[in-house]
Amino acid sequence: MPSPADKIPPGPAPDTLVTADDSRAELIANVLIPLIVGGALFMQTLDTTVIATALPAIGVSMHEDPIRLNLAITSYLLSLAVFIPISGWAAERYGARTVFRAAIFVFTLGSILCGLSNSLPELIAARILQGMGGAMMVPVGRLVVLKTVAKSNLVQAMSLLTIPAVLGPVIGPPVGGFIVTYSTWRWIFFINVPVGVIGMVLVSLFIENVRETAASPLDLRGFLLTGFGLAGLLFSFEAIGRGVIPVSIVMSVMAGGGLCLGLYVIHARRIDYPIVDLGLIRIPTFAASVLGGGLFRMAMGSLPFLLAMLLQLVFGLSPFVSGLFTFASAVGALIVKFLIVPIVRRYGFRSILIRNGLINAAIMASYALFRPSTPYELIVFALLVGGFFRSLQFTSLNTLVYADVPMVSMSDANTLASMAQQLFLSLGVGIAALVLHVSLRLHGETALSSSDFVPAFLLTGVLTLLSVVCYVPLAYHAGAEVSGNRSSTSLAPAITPAAEG
Repeated sequence: MPSPADKIPPGPAPDTLVTADDSRAELIANVLIPLIVGGALFMQTLDTTVIATALPAIGVSMHEDPIRLNLAITSYLLSLAVFIPISGWAAERYGARTVFRAAIFVFTLGSILCGLSNSLPELIAARILQGMGGAMMVPVGRLVVLKTVAKSNLVQAMSLLTIPAVLGPVIGPPVGGFIVTYSTWRWIFFINVPVGVIGMVLVSLFIENVRETAASPLDLRGFLLTGFGLAGLLFSFEAIGRGVIPVSIVMSVMAGGGLCLGLYVIHARRIDYPIVDLGLIRIPTFAASVLGGGLFRMAMGSLPFLLAMLLQLVFGLSPFVSGLFTFASAVGALIVKFLIVPIVRRYGFRSILIRNGLINAAIMASYALFRPSTPYELIVFALLVGGFFRSLQFTSLNTLVYADVPMVSMSDANTLASMAQQLFLSLGVGIAALVLHVSLRLHGETALSSSDFVPAFLLTGVLTLLSVVCYVPLAYHAGAEVSGNRSSTSLAPAITPAAEG
């Protein structure tokens, strides 16, 4: 006769329970957390680009010159530059989840105050508060992903994380144009509120408070030197070529910023716990990603500015319609996200960065051929294809930069990479504006024409081409632990750079 125990239905095997729990944890770490962080990144990149479209409407509402309102953009960038260096230390000291959630709150609060502003000083103060939140939100959010995701899954996680970075700049103009056309400009800030609230809830539910057991002391002198140095350079890059601030002032601020960063290099060598660890540059994959990626970001950062100016001022399109054109590049960027993991696994980082870099250089330079007579279908196709290959390069760089960084140095690497990214992006926009300004003066004209954009677009191609040089010295198996590409390791002794070319 069967015992009572025999009548109890068998439950799932212990291994099955472990597998189910592991699968859920892996799903949260590799998919959900990158998407949560990506949502915050999307909010920040969208806000950065959407305000430019709304400046004329804000100027009418506040009875201010739109040129003066550019201070609302500059003040945000300066706040961002000052507080990015301290983000890594804050995450180690108080915990990544605590700082990330607080940063989302500060950014959301700043957005509300921006929407409620009735004067330029109020808007500038609110934008500075936004910048403080953004400076912590993006680097610390990325740090959460880096400390949560295994390196073997980092390509997929970074692919999900970088979707917003690509979408924000191209969605911003049409969203801003639509809001300004059919509603009030204040909603360009209020749309951040629901995203911020949902983000804080999700962070509280799914992200652990990763922190160091013994945080290093705050390098106050280094914080001040890097903050003032970055702020000075970003301000001068933003102002150069605009014709609003005298050149002598711009160059003086640039020199001051460069001097502060130079003094920091000396300072960092003399202390044990610098706020930014410059020794990470000795890691080949990190150095190539920061320097080569910086040149690529200069080109990439200038594209939204150049395309918006060309389509609106030369082609005569409205901000909303021109934004819809540039949205094609976002479609291309989304397509590559479904292919990025097998592509990286098949070819490896070095091969992708070199070959795809050459393709990107040609595509960016080809935009110099755009004319008012160019068929719109051809422009959309060129932007779509460009978005595909730029996103592939962008994701590869954002992953390789951390591939060989020890986990104990991940926070420092994230801080240094974030500083470099912000600096190079701003430098790209500043150089593009300067090239347009010089081209206009050389032609002796008062209105931009398509020929004025030729040298600017060609420059984006040259910068991208120069970035490829930084990837050539990399080992063939560079980042193999992250990419999953093992064939390059076994083939490395039999292949020379000349043979590959």
